[in-house]
Amino acid sequence: MLNPDQSFDPTVLPASDPCPFCAIANTYPPYDPTAPPGPESTLLDPDKAAPASFVVLSTPTLLAFLDIMPLSAGHLLLCPRRHASKLTDVNASEAAELGQYLRLVSKALVRTTGVNDWNVVQNNGAAAAQVVNHVHYHLIPRPEIRASGKLRESFTMFGRGVRSELDDDEGAALAARLREEIKVVLDEESRKAKL
Repeated sequence: MLNPDQSFDPTVLPASDPCPFCAIANTYPPYDPTAPPGPESTLLDPDKAAPASFVVLSTPTLLAFLDIMPLSAGHLLLCPRRHASKLTDVNASEAAELGQYLRLVSKALVRTTGVNDWNVVQNNGAAAAQVVNHVHYHLIPRPEIRASGKLRESFTMFGRGVRSELDDDEGAALAARLREEIKVVLDEESRKAKL
């Protein structure tokens, strides 16, 4: 899926850019998602960015990383690498790759977390609850609350509920598992295409 004609250029975005997602894009170069870096690689060291960033996918066009204040384990964000404030600001090729990877990353997220239900949420503008002014999709696993015995607990929609800070060790382990599962999903998709 990598375009060999494109190369990572950290100078494309100014280092002073206040957008945290641009800072992540500027810090982590693309890699081939069918051969993700292993745990021993320093390519995706979470401490390269502040706050720590747990990248699960990095192509020349887009990034996926764990939310630092997750609503549930596995809550991640998928966004274009290039700064675009709203969905209407992405170009056609970015939109196509976002759509393609939204499905693939969702499949990997379900397999990795074991949670079969999830939200995909995308907000545009402050009035629509967009906090970071860089277009992004939230993929939020939704564990079955009735299975936990909390029969009186109501379902909480996005934006409501308890958010806690992501634990660094858990984030690193989860990101590594997600990268490997994305590789598996891409391998499966490749085999299907050849049939």
